[in-house]
Amino acid sequence: MKILAVHPSPLMYTKIYLRLEPLGLELVAQAVRQAGHEIRLIDLQVESHRDYFKLLQNWRPDVVAFSCNYLANVPEIVDLAKLTKSMLPESFVFVGGHSASFIADRFLEHGEGAIDCILKGEGEAVVPELLQAIEHDRTAIARVPGVVSPFGSGPAPRFVETLDAISPARDLLRHRKKYFIGVLDPCASIEFARGCPWDCSFCSAWTFYGRSYRVISPDKAVEDLGRIQEPGVFIVDDVAFIQGKHGLAIGEAIAKKGIKKKYYLETRGDVLLRNKDVFTFWKSLGLEYMFIGVEAIDEEGLLKHRKRISLGKNFEALEFARSLGITVAINLIADPDWDKQRFEVIRQWCLEIPEIVNISVNTPYPGTETWLTESRPIQSRDYRLFDIQHAVLPTKLPLPEFYQELVKTQQVLNTKHLGWAALRSTAKIAAGHLLRGQTNFVKMLWKFNSVYNPALQLADHRQSVQYEMALPPAATPTLNFGLLYIHHAKGREGRHIDDSTEQFVDTTRMGTAI
Repeated sequence: MKILAVHPSPLMYTKIYLRLEPLGLELVAQAVRQAGHEIRLIDLQVESHRDYFKLLQNWRPDVVAFSCNYLANVPEIVDLAKLTKSMLPESFVFVGGHSASFIADRFLEHGEGAIDCILKGEGEAVVPELLQAIEHDRTAIARVPGVVSPFGSGPAPRFVETLDAISPARDLLRHRKKYFIGVLDPCASIEFARGCPWDCSFCSAWTFYGRSYRVISPDKAVEDLGRIQEPGVFIVDDVAFIQGKHGLAIGEAIAKKGIKKKYYLETRGDVLLRNKDVFTFWKSLGLEYMFIGVEAIDEEGLLKHRKRISLGKNFEALEFARSLGITVAINLIADPDWDKQRFEVIRQWCLEIPEIVNISVNTPYPGTETWLTESRPIQSRDYRLFDIQHAVLPTKLPLPEFYQELVKTQQVLNTKHLGWAALRSTAKIAAGHLLRGQTNFVKMLWKFNSVYNPALQLADHRQSVQYEMALPPAATPTLNFGLLYIHHAKGREGRHIDDSTEQFVDTTRMGTAI
């Protein structure tokens, strides 16, 4: 069969700071190809809806698979699915991905028959089985693990047997030079580990994977890395190098192969401090940039997001990263309860530190603990506003003032790290990019004001809403974590970490999930 895999359009913040290759979709595409099917991939982050419909008309795929990792993309995907069915009535349309897994039934309702099924969980493990059912008996899709369809739902989602068994079909992307993160332009993505053993209340990474944590072997990691042509590489792990010996083993294999890249990764402050030797070694390999989710600059804020790491440890981690010469970006979560004084405190703090500070908005998502425990009423059920840049909870300030203060605070990042200030400090890097025909980074420097605008954000709330999210269920005194999980939790058995790392995780989290 002919299969077309589709990644939706970019979100608000990705229009400036980054545009990452759709690694998850590439992994699924390779599984499709290995099953003997013909596969093409289109990424609407860098191509248009017109390109998509032209491909539909000219190639006429048998199956169209949409990736939905973000709630804000739901309306776009539903509309595209309906238009796809109108053009190709016999085609089979399904949706997979992180966010789709948590709202599967609602997604089908929105599709009104245009979406044939939702595939929950890891797609690489079961897509070949799903395609076999589509080809021979479409009613049999209801027996495929993770499937939710009008014919019924299949067994629980299934993991891939080992991360070493999967690899991305990087050759399917037609515009590889369009992907970047900050100054890493162009930039590819790679996965060394999957899942997260912590259980932060605002995050759905651990609920998707059932608090599991699996790693790729160093040999496989280096094999994949060796095929990457881009000079920059973003390590997509939710928390990089949780287990120090695994990070060292991959690094040593890279050094032995003589691979030269520049790396960007995400980690936690306490992991950085626990594995200083690992990050020091990776600095010698080309680690240049690091993202740390600090989330709050006071103990009350950390407690709210259920992060046990202390403020002192977070600040110590920033100091250590500075000592290595690593450029650090951190994230703070702005709560809708913030008033003008609180925003001003945050602005002054952002101005005093050298790090890049991103400000996101506290947003309860289906699949997170806060979706079930947040006592404040959801103010909007418009999927498009669930992008961590809009307020969907009631704000203490009038909404126009909240957005004015939010953007004024985010403007600190623009003043310090974008525009002419950034160009002066990165002139040599920017010139090198331009000489190679790479313009992503340079264009990003002047995009802030066209994307972050209080009037535009406020106007987004006035859009007509065709597809509404279901409201969270009524809060209960005790939380059943099993209801949150997409993949069943296996407890300690599902975490491929040594006992000392397991103990470290347990002492640095505040939840009770297994």
